[in-house]
Amino acid sequence: MTRRVDLRSDTVTQPTAAMREAMAAAPVGDDGYGEDPTVNALESRVAAILAKEAAIFVPSGVMANQMAVRVLTSPGDVIVAGANQHLVDFEMGASARNSSVQFALVDDADGRLDLGRIVEIVDAEADHRAHVGAVALENTHMPSGGTPWDLADLEALAGAVERPIHLDGARLFNAVIATGTSAADFAAPATTVMVCLSKGLGAPVGSLLAGPAALMQRARVERKRLGGAMRQAGVLAAAGLIALDTMVDRLADDHARARRLADLVAAAFPESNYDPTTCRTNIVVFDHPDARTLVAELAEHGVLAGTLAARRVRLVTHVGIDDEDLGYVADVLGRRRR
Repeated sequence: MTRRVDLRSDTVTQPTAAMREAMAAAPVGDDGYGEDPTVNALESRVAAILAKEAAIFVPSGVMANQMAVRVLTSPGDVIVAGANQHLVDFEMGASARNSSVQFALVDDADGRLDLGRIVEIVDAEADHRAHVGAVALENTHMPSGGTPWDLADLEALAGAVERPIHLDGARLFNAVIATGTSAADFAAPATTVMVCLSKGLGAPVGSLLAGPAALMQRARVERKRLGGAMRQAGVLAAAGLIALDTMVDRLADDHARARRLADLVAAAFPESNYDPTTCRTNIVVFDHPDARTLVAELAEHGVLAGTLAARRVRLVTHVGIDDEDLGYVADVLGRRRR
């Protein structure tokens, strides 16, 4: 039987035994009334970690991002964002559909956004351009290979652009471990911050949106409008609390394995010109002339990968991947070279 190594995403992680026990024992109430003690504990915990006044537990990161768009912008506004960010490319046009906003896109091929270009877009309002309602950032930046932001760059952006900033921190804790910068420091330049529990942290469900208390009160209304109000959600929040306690520091293991995987990719596909030293967190992204065919070929050998585009492959390490799995991937890639 072919071994199965799932590198499609860190969303395929399974809840730990400790999470399952906490879920079974969680005290619950009706979160729609604000009466679920476990949800309240999770929201308070995340707000404290991010040094924000309040946080809201939601089913998904997409919903958290969309709630942020709703409370930071008005219909017709522009959001400045990287051309490949999740908010732009991987949410099925939700921002246009839900909030009637448009994007001004900035090149983000290396995971960074040019500050001068952002300032130009904001300044162009004086030339009869649409109002820039917010600037959206992603940390880590998934499409470039999980690139973490430098704190100095975030602070410079916040100082130069007098607009609300939304930080899509779906993998913010990966950035924390990779850089040694605290989650609170990363969050400080942003008005609103989203963090995800169901990727590298391994919880089964859930993300949180954090920010000023008054803004989060408005965001609760938007959560309900988007169908995200939950009832006895403490059974899910309990797993999130365990994830925060037990799964953050171990992200370093994912990063180390991803770097080993990056070396394997660079050796197996020299034509991609992939530089493995650019892999700093848990994501390996590289170019291939026929990414979809390659992914299908790897799947035949039990190595599951994903594509970001017709010529772009993504591999993601997570708690479900161990050293033996990487050894098997090395063997599969080695056979391709022979």
